[in-house]
Amino acid sequence: MRIVVVDNGGQWTHREWRVLRDLGVDAEIVPNTAPDAAERADGIVLSGGALSLEGTATPLGAVAAWIDAAPVPVLGICVGHQFLGRHFGGAVERGGPEFGATDVTVDRPEHPLFRGLPSRLRVWSNHNDQVVRPPDGWSVLAHSATTPVQAMAHPTRPIWGVQFHPEVAHTEGGTELFRHFVDACRR
Repeated sequence: MRIVVVDNGGQWTHREWRVLRDLGVDAEIVPNTAPDAAERADGIVLSGGALSLEGTATPLGAVAAWIDAAPVPVLGICVGHQFLGRHFGGAVERGGPEFGATDVTVDRPEHPLFRGLPSRLRVWSNHNDQVVRPPDGWSVLAHSATTPVQAMAHPTRPIWGVQFHPEVAHTEGGTELFRHFVDACRR
């Protein structure tokens, strides 16, 4: 199995790659401008990034084309999560910033991404922008006091986004979340 980690300029892109490798996955970091990255993948992780999508039409490289064409699971992290929200018709805005430890409430503990995890998690956040309205039909999987959409899921495809950073050691259940994503890629 092969999962590509799309580099959107995030400071922890290599950490996402490392977690996947530690789980026994053939993972590769690719730039978000690579024309054929999704064609050879069993799953796609959209990394975080420093850029702001709020109020812009920033394309984020070739990511939209990959998501629309690839029938594989997708996990968006931070700006990857925000891009998914905007791409599918939700709203991204500058919000109450979250930096460091954040308490997240899991609203849908039965969802495969959060299966077996506690209903409250202490996670690591690093963002100014946030999804304030998920795309129509999407489920909100988790929220925090200042971020209404900490995690969300597409209604019919295995596409998920998380605002927090599951790849860092400070996030409770982060490795398990990645393991659940990898399990989805194996199906």
